[in-house]
Amino acid sequence: MRVLLVTSSARGHALADALNRSPQKPDIISVCANNNPGIRALASEMHVQDIMDFGKIVEIAKKAAPDFAVIGPDDPIGSGLADVLEELGLPSVAPKKELARIESSKGFARNLLSKYGIDALPRFRVFESRKNSFRALAEEQKMYTFIDQDLRGEYVVKYDALKGGKGVKVSGEHLKNIDDGVRYAIDCMKDCGRVVIEEKLAGVEFSLLSFVSGKRVIDMPAVQDHKRAYDGDTGPNTGGMGTYTDADHSLPFLSPLDLARASEINKLTAEALMNECKEPYKGILYGGFMAVNDGVKVIEYNARFGDPEALNILPLLASDFVSICQAIIAGNLSDDIVMFEKKATVCKYIVPKSYPEKKDEKGMEVIFPEKLPENTRIFYGDVGEDEDGQLHLGGSRTAGIVGIGKTIAEAEKLAQNLCSKVRGPVRFRSDIGTDELIGKRAAVMKELRSK
Repeated sequence: MRVLLVTSSARGHALADALNRSPQKPDIISVCANNNPGIRALASEMHVQDIMDFGKIVEIAKKAAPDFAVIGPDDPIGSGLADVLEELGLPSVAPKKELARIESSKGFARNLLSKYGIDALPRFRVFESRKNSFRALAEEQKMYTFIDQDLRGEYVVKYDALKGGKGVKVSGEHLKNIDDGVRYAIDCMKDCGRVVIEEKLAGVEFSLLSFVSGKRVIDMPAVQDHKRAYDGDTGPNTGGMGTYTDADHSLPFLSPLDLARASEINKLTAEALMNECKEPYKGILYGGFMAVNDGVKVIEYNARFGDPEALNILPLLASDFVSICQAIIAGNLSDDIVMFEKKATVCKYIVPKSYPEKKDEKGMEVIFPEKLPENTRIFYGDVGEDEDGQLHLGGSRTAGIVGIGKTIAEAEKLAQNLCSKVRGPVRFRSDIGTDELIGKRAAVMKELRSK
């Protein structure tokens, strides 16, 4: 058994670890964007290179002759690496380019759900680039009218492609007024051709990831991410400073109906993708949701494991990840081969002190404890290793530290204690997974639903 793992970041380390724990003991042939020490320790072959260089990946695949590929990050998935590998006869646990539009185009995702009657979206409109100056002016006026009259100035602007240096901006946070929003929307539209403007919702966000093979959808434990850089949900947004799951695979602020509805939406979306694209989605479907006053709404969809979400979910996987991958590819995915431990996890990301604004600490040494306490994990991200075995900081998130316990509180304590033992010019969010922060989320939901 040989598996081609195309990846980067701590998510890739978590994927390699899940593959390595399989009773089938596969050889892992890794193509990684950096010399990740965690992946290198688990892989039989390690190729450090640009993961968007499909030609080189094809060369590696031809020589290694793997049984299947697992593709981790969004860029190669969105650009069609699964299509390229399938032309070699190599199946992938990742959707093809057309299906991956569920992530790579927010407009496609929203239009898909609307077309197939999946009532789970905030109010939205997709605006397209108009080369004719008169048409462009008309489009700009429509934006003003939609934001001002339909959304009453409470809006979100979303770049309609994989970020490309841009992303989501929210009124009241990043955009001070309607003029700011329209200017940013036009900038996005000029860059990628389309932009999504939608209603700003009030609620609490969460994620529900599912293994998908066609219309067969099996959920993983629900997760909550924390994007803000500093304690108390302050500072700029990041790729994610940490996450937690609960032992019942739900979250403390969700009702059973909320979780059931999110699960139903994932199933309906997988079915819609198959009907629309005329072929099955095979891989991970990541639903980003918001619990609101009257139920659950879709914020976004991703076509792969999240980072840090994978760091929480995969250590809880009690069944054979390789078998799950094989079943996704073969189209015989079933509930009996997917089992998760009934435990809670808390992940806290170690990052350079100046992250995310600067990269002042890049190249400096970071020291992790040599012996890990029971029920903890370290998944390496943007970190390098020199010839003497010393680890050095990159410019982005360094490592995800995970605690696993019977309760969130127990898992948080384990993660917190291990984080405090890391030495170097680094920091982490100490509040993720704490009763205080979770209690704030629950209070928000209680207030929203009491009105």
